[in-house]
This record gives sequence, structure tokens and C-alpha cells, in this order.
Amino acid sequence: MSLLWAAWLATAACALVDWYAVARGHRATEAWAKPATLVALLATATLGGALDTTAGRWLLVALAFGLVGDVFLLGRSTARFQAGLGAFLVGHLAYLACFVAVGLGEPLGAAAGGVVALGALVASREVLPTVHRSDGLALSAPVAVYMLVITAMVVLAWATGDWLVSLGASVFVASDTTLAVNRFVRPLPGAAVVVMVTYHVGQALIVLGVLTG
Repeated sequence: MSLLWAAWLATAACALVDWYAVARGHRATEAWAKPATLVALLATATLGGALDTTAGRWLLVALAFGLVGDVFLLGRSTARFQAGLGAFLVGHLAYLACFVAVGLGEPLGAAAGGVVALGALVASREVLPTVHRSDGLALSAPVAVYMLVITAMVVLAWATGDWLVSLGASVFVASDTTLAVNRFVRPLPGAAVVVMVTYHVGQALIVLGVLTG
């Protein structure tokens, strides 16, 4: 078995452990399995040749900031959430650079990405008003910027014309949307597990798309 396949298997194994821990409420297990999944995915991308291309290097930056965000979001406080939000914001900006480096040759794809982004914005339409009422501009402003950036991220992902990248970005946005609605608007059944499954699957699909494309 090649090192690359071993890295993919390690990523899948860590993700499965994390999903189980989240479903069962095992915080101690989640504390190591959640960051371990991104560490394994970073290793996978590196072994897959990410360092050899501009798009791949931006991909590694995005994953690294996702790892930082994961660590921050292991805490429950507003301060930890804001720090995690900032880390993921930088990660999404790195994804934008990654997709530009991949190539944006599909205007119809960009339009499809706009439809996906619009759906996410409609689903999360109550988030910003709720955040502003509870926390004011201190949190609603960065949340608004974050929503703008992930909208651009999914549009550019579809503009690459790579179906794996497009699907991965869309699943990633579904994760963020579920997290935001569950945290700020109303509890959603099974939201914690849904957020993590879509988060890991979305990033894995983006990695696979960038490495194979």
C-alpha cells in the first residue's frame, strides 16, 4: 500500500472516530480526533503532490487554517467562536486563491455556484438578524464578512469546472450553514454530526479535486 493510500485511510479513520465521538458526546475523544482528521488530510494533500503546484500550496494553507479553526471551535465560548471564525475566514480566502490558480473557465459553472450560494443564504437568512440582536456588530459584522467570503468561495469553486471541487465546496457550505442556523437561530436535530460529516467530506472532495485536476 502506498503512503498516499495510507494517508487517505488515516483521514477516513480519524473522521469516523470524530463523528462517533460527536454523536455520543465524547468530548475527550473529539478533542484529539477532530484536529487529527485535518492533520491527516494535510498529510494526504502533501503526499499527493500539493507542494508542486500553486493551487496545491494554497490548498495546504486553507487546510492549515481549517485545523486552527477546529482547535478554537473545540471550546464553547464566544471568544473561541470568534477566533475560529477568523481562522476559517482566512482558510476560505486561501480556497479562493486555490480555485483561481486551478483556473476559472466555466461561466455557466459560476452561475450554478451562485444558485448554490443563494440557497445557502436563504437557508441562513435569520442568522445575521439574530446575531445582531444578541451580540451587536462585534459578532454580526464578522459573520456577515464570513458569509460573503463563503459565497465567493462556492461560486469560484463551480467556476473551475471541476465537479469534485464544486461538490466539495457545496458540501462545505452546507456544513457552515447548518452550524450557523443551529448555533444562532434554532436547534436542528443531529446538527452536530451533520456539521462534522459535511465539513470533512467537503474538504476531502476539494483535496481530491485539486490533486487530480
